Amino acid sequence: MANGEKFFGGARGWLQPLVHLTNNPISFIGVFLVTAAGVAFLFILPVEVRAGARHPYLGIFFFVVLPLIFFLGLLLVPLGIWLRLRGERRRHILPEVFPPLTWQNRDFRRLIKFAGVATFFNVIIGGYYSHATVSYMDSSGFCGLTCHTMKPEYTAYLDSPHVNVPCVDCHVGTGARANIESKWRGAGQLVAQLLDHYERPIPTPVVTLRPARDICETCHWPQKFGGYRLRVLDKFAEDERNSPSKSVLVMRIGGGSMTTGIHGFHMAPGIVIEYAADPKRTEIPWVRYVDAQGNATEYQTEAWTPENQGKYERRTMDCLDCHTRPSHQFQLPERAMDQALSLGRIDPSLPWVKRKGLEILKKEYSSTAEAEQEIPAALIEYYQKEHPEIYAARREAVERSAQGLLAVYKRNVFPEMKVTWGTYPDYIGHTDFIGCFRCHDDLHTSADGKTISQDCSACHELLAVEESNPEILAKLGIHP
Repeated sequence: MANGEKFFGGARGWLQPLVHLTNNPISFIGVFLVTAAGVAFLFILPVEVRAGARHPYLGIFFFVVLPLIFFLGLLLVPLGIWLRLRGERRRHILPEVFPPLTWQNRDFRRLIKFAGVATFFNVIIGGYYSHATVSYMDSSGFCGLTCHTMKPEYTAYLDSPHVNVPCVDCHVGTGARANIESKWRGAGQLVAQLLDHYERPIPTPVVTLRPARDICETCHWPQKFGGYRLRVLDKFAEDERNSPSKSVLVMRIGGGSMTTGIHGFHMAPGIVIEYAADPKRTEIPWVRYVDAQGNATEYQTEAWTPENQGKYERRTMDCLDCHTRPSHQFQLPERAMDQALSLGRIDPSLPWVKRKGLEILKKEYSSTAEAEQEIPAALIEYYQKEHPEIYAARREAVERSAQGLLAVYKRNVFPEMKVTWGTYPDYIGHTDFIGCFRCHDDLHTSADGKTISQDCSACHELLAVEESNPEILAKLGIHP
């Protein structure tokens, strides 16, 4: 009987040669990968079903990586069989008759032992690493350092009030639709990351971000009365003494059922604000305000014409329209310098340090590595040449301030991602960016001549403006 007929003949004829030919390293690797993927699937499936979209990157692992490993294993098994079959036929050593599938059959015994040992170890290893994978893929470190090139956003996140809030709590939705969308976007982002093909800088606003009521309001209760809050802003002049001053404001936060204060005007029960804006949400030519009694008023600027209306997107206002960067804030150089001087990271007693520091910071650097070399060296060189007596007497302070200046740069500018000063505006307030004045500009007019007020006292009370020693702080027992 020909080999081919023996190979496929009989009720068990196909299984006996299959066991014989499977005994090869390539097929064994395939068996190991199949069992590993299968075990991991069984461990992770309950977590994925229970957590839904809370673990978006776990979903990528579950729906993309595991199937790839599984099917790779399935391909390796027949590949190994085909290679061994071809080799034994070429060498004329393919058996005429294959031994029965009993424990005395060496090939059968080896296959069963290998599958058993592989399954045993995969259960132990898979159980441990499945749990570790779930925890790791749910961590912010994975989002910011492993899966994405998120250095700008992750750096800002580590310096934000929400540093203990996992990324997935804000950036992933709940329910079947959000689950599917997050998996789909995640797969595309994974491909873009592997191919190094994505936009630089990362575009904002994030149009796929969940509504604020599903993010912010899970922690920040909007009905809670915010009341009044004191703010003290430090500023340093660009003179020889880096003259310090303070501005003191009382912020009228409002909130709860009250219709006064910032939150009261915008978020009190019954109030709904709709607006139309360009894709960056910088220009807002149309606003519709519904007050607590249900009265609606529309305001518009001269830009809101029938010809231009198609350029704008209509939205319902929520927290993130003002708090545009709650966890990923980037400062302008003046503000960043003031903060570093206030905290002592840059020594404010060094003459002209703010003016020179700003000059160095605003210079364009082609890479972070270049900035690391040039920024500290430039400040040190300035004091060596222009103020040698200061450098000689206070070398440690100069060198520490040089590193503080570099830290300011690295916290806010990322040349590799094309992120520079002002790339990501923060619209809370109106001192650094247009912010509130997108609407509160006295240019938005209603049909009856009303305007959206620019009255400063509606949101805050100025108690001191750039004073060296504000009297109000002394009265409050707050001393510099």
